[in-house]
Amino acid sequence: MTKTNHPADPNQLDPEKDEENAATVSLPTERPSLWRDMTTSEDWWAIWCAGILLALAFAAVWFGQPENLSESIAAQSPVEVVSPLKEWIAKPGKWDSNPVDSIASKWQGIVGSFVIIGLLFTVANQFRGKSGIAFLAGFPIVFALATLAYILAGQSVVKAYNLEYALWALLVGLIISNTVGTPSFLRSAALTEFFIKTGLVLLGAEVLMSRLLALGLPGVFVAWLVTPVVLITTYIFGQKVLKIQSKSLNMVISADMSVCGVSAAIATAAACKAKKEELSLSIGLSLGFTVIMMAVMPMVITALGIDPILGGAWLGGTIDSTGAVAAAGAVLGDEALEVAATVKMIQNILIGVTAFCVAIYWVTFVERDSSGPKIGLSEIWYRFPKFVLGFVSMSILFSILYSTLVGGPELVGAMIGGSTKTLRGWFFCLAFVSIGLETNFRELLPQLKGGKPLVLYVCGQSLNICLTLVVAYLMFKVVFADVVTP
Repeated sequence: MTKTNHPADPNQLDPEKDEENAATVSLPTERPSLWRDMTTSEDWWAIWCAGILLALAFAAVWFGQPENLSESIAAQSPVEVVSPLKEWIAKPGKWDSNPVDSIASKWQGIVGSFVIIGLLFTVANQFRGKSGIAFLAGFPIVFALATLAYILAGQSVVKAYNLEYALWALLVGLIISNTVGTPSFLRSAALTEFFIKTGLVLLGAEVLMSRLLALGLPGVFVAWLVTPVVLITTYIFGQKVLKIQSKSLNMVISADMSVCGVSAAIATAAACKAKKEELSLSIGLSLGFTVIMMAVMPMVITALGIDPILGGAWLGGTIDSTGAVAAAGAVLGDEALEVAATVKMIQNILIGVTAFCVAIYWVTFVERDSSGPKIGLSEIWYRFPKFVLGFVSMSILFSILYSTLVGGPELVGAMIGGSTKTLRGWFFCLAFVSIGLETNFRELLPQLKGGKPLVLYVCGQSLNICLTLVVAYLMFKVVFADVVTP
């Protein structure tokens, strides 16, 4: 079995872009220091970038608040707080017959959003040891494609059919990658996971802690009950029914499909010492079905008349990629996005736990190799998606500001409505464009043609979809229905 080392943080790998990175699946011999991890890891930098944006956005509102805010609140007089950044951060609006109308009054805010995101991520990439210049070379085109997606979604007829920006962003990227092909210089700016993680940390400021706790309780049952059941059942099905010869391939596909896609696949592949070809196959299956599910499931939810809370929980527990979950939830509205993101991040916590348990199972029962690497509890921390800490931290921080400051609801509301919510939308849109640019069906089709791995994934995901819907219904609409109601 070929074994190579890879960076300590599985989230730093980008198998969608680099097959060589995707092939590195052994446990690392050394771990970086916490300081190095915090200054180079994509997860930590998503927290730093979102934290900077939130700090600047709240400072702008704080120093720009009306002088009589506290008096007006004390007198229960109506008062409006507007973010000074509102005119500098915007996205294309609605239009009927002339697409120029969507940007005519918004161009200043669109340019401002471009400058803010471009500058921030250029600096972040440079500090992470990546090339900031390479990112900056491709970012204007990626941003232009995201702007085009917003414009297409803003047309009045299109909007009436609820064809949101996420679908157009994905479509624009897919057309390019599957026709002329994605130029290499664009790949440095198509930072899918970095965009979506930063957007999710920003989302944390919008989800008050009381709301997060209310959603988290049923979310734990959905994520932590369904996930291990699906993983174990799929693995047993692959071994006993399909008779898949490679146990490591069976396990990687099971974890990829049941936990959260690429990150779980990488972590589990390292834990069970899978071959690089097995990891690549699992990732290919995951990417292909993720694109399909994030486009189809919102339409199915809408067609069946499922409400946003249940729909969001269903998305969060079934779609593999965190970014795809957030974007699919956004198609159904902010409420569905909130629930979907919460459930998915609760499920993401299982990445480390799954890798740890698989490693223990492998060295204890499958290989029984006394000379192999010893697995400690610290493995859970190394595998843990750190951006989840950012989401929770921002929820706690802004919940405190919301409830303790005089005019807290007005100030936090102005910050979100006037800047960070729009930036969060841009991050999600950029992520969708990036997913499209990174997905080439010609490369994925050979992996989707028949064979036991495909049958295993389809059967496992079918079980996941059905079981998640049942448990989500019980938890969100029956057991905790009064708690999660907006």
